[in-house]
Amino acid sequence: MSREVFDKLNGFLNWYQDLYGKEWFVRNGDILAAIRNGEIGLSPLQVFKGRIQDCQKCSLGKTRKNFVFGHGNENADIMFIGEAPGHEEDMKGLPFVGKSGQLLNQMLEKITLKREDVFIANILKCRPPNNRDPLPEEVSTCIPYLHKQIEMVQPKVLIALGRVAAQNLLKSQESLTRLRNRSWQYQNIPLIVTFHPAYILRNMSALDDGVNDLKLAIAQYEKVR
Repeated sequence: MSREVFDKLNGFLNWYQDLYGKEWFVRNGDILAAIRNGEIGLSPLQVFKGRIQDCQKCSLGKTRKNFVFGHGNENADIMFIGEAPGHEEDMKGLPFVGKSGQLLNQMLEKITLKREDVFIANILKCRPPNNRDPLPEEVSTCIPYLHKQIEMVQPKVLIALGRVAAQNLLKSQESLTRLRNRSWQYQNIPLIVTFHPAYILRNMSALDDGVNDLKLAIAQYEKVR
């Protein structure tokens, strides 16, 4: 065995243990595939992103510019979940980078958090045309990716940004008004519902209530940390 092959194999074994622990379920070709795909040394989330970012399971794969996987601290205790990428997000491939994202940054500052402290993702990974609401079939196709992200990040608290995110996570048709101001559970994780920043931009009088929702999330976090 050449030194180069040995180093690659050793790197794969270390990477695999970091990714899956001591449970081994290597299929034929896994080692060569990981080396070929450049996955050795990547975090579990980065590997997952690489494997789904070319998704064409629904029609949005044909109209998007970028697949918006999510971004932030991969070990975050607090995870924000929005609805779907908008125009700016589709252009840059990152969530909440437009005006809504700027407002979200300001709201985070009010509870002494920064973007790099949290992880942010969406129900959908691709922008719906004209920013329309996600269709039920789009959600059912895409939300398993989000479920896997939550499983991998293992946040202590989830924050749903807006009606669409909240209703899909909680499988509820209740209004945003009824979903706010309390703590829910999503797979045994406390979940707090608040306004989508885009709504607050149109109704700045809701800003204080939105910040209070985030404070409620912090209070829940303090209980479970």
